[in-house]
Amino acid sequence: MSSKTVSRAQLSTNAGARRPSVFIDGEAGTTGLEIRRRLAGVPGLDVRSIAAERRKDGGARLAMMREADLVVLCLPDQAALEAVALVESLRGEAPRIVDASTAHRVAEGWIYGFPEMAAGQAEAIRQARRVTNPGCYPTGAIALLRPLIDAGLLPADYPVSVNAVSGYSGGGRSMIEAYEAGTAPAFELYGLTLQHKHVPELQRYAGLRRRPIFVPSVGNFRQGMLVSVPLHLDTLPGRPALRDLEGALAERYAGSGLVRVVPPEVAEGGRLDALALDETDRLELAVLGSERYRQAVLVARLDNLGKGAAGAAVQNIRLMLGVAE
Repeated sequence: MSSKTVSRAQLSTNAGARRPSVFIDGEAGTTGLEIRRRLAGVPGLDVRSIAAERRKDGGARLAMMREADLVVLCLPDQAALEAVALVESLRGEAPRIVDASTAHRVAEGWIYGFPEMAAGQAEAIRQARRVTNPGCYPTGAIALLRPLIDAGLLPADYPVSVNAVSGYSGGGRSMIEAYEAGTAPAFELYGLTLQHKHVPELQRYAGLRRRPIFVPSVGNFRQGMLVSVPLHLDTLPGRPALRDLEGALAERYAGSGLVRVVPPEVAEGGRLDALALDETDRLELAVLGSERYRQAVLVARLDNLGKGAAGAAVQNIRLMLGVAE
């Protein structure tokens, strides 16, 4: 075993070890820039950059990967697959990976980077060599659905519909440019062929056997997100009350520093502001609705660049490298 491999293995146990280093492959994009900004405030980490003119130079990138303890991939899916092949070529010198693309969200051999999703998930991330960062929309939907399915309140084959709205920063360069140039509509639905690339991870990690209907939308605001799931309570096993659903969520996330179940009063006047958690890594969950009509709306609120992307990546990086909050 090389001395470099030894030092990596000792990072979390040897207080005197060198500072762990992180290389962001694709740091010039929206998520990469946001991860770098957030990592700049994390003590005990070295964040390494490649010269702008060498960002597409495979040899230069490989050299950066060789010297890093962890590589964050902020790349299009195909480029992410190619980057993983570069990492694998290093064999025993290979760094650990957090992939922010969708390329490995449901791939074998990758750990899903949502620490609060289930018991033991944070430890699995801490020990993992490869972590796939969750999508922003699935983060909210999984957080709402998984505890209810695990508790038997929602059948795994229930015909779930997920509706969501995000700030335009989650839509990639062309969407960002269109909104910032004032040429995009104020609001639009998209993914109406029902083939959105986030559906496979949403279905798998929520624990759904039936493919959910997912309808995303984008509004004319930079960041912020609401994810909602409507339910008819009388169609659920045991005909649960709103408080039963809220109780299952509260039990799952008790003690969490970032995920919080909030009371119905958060929707003052029956309204929720999508931008309320901007610039935070928090995720708020609420059970709203009417006992009179036996209808519920589960709602998740988050910053699509925070807990929905860069904030989640930094949380996973901290776990993997043993860097305390």
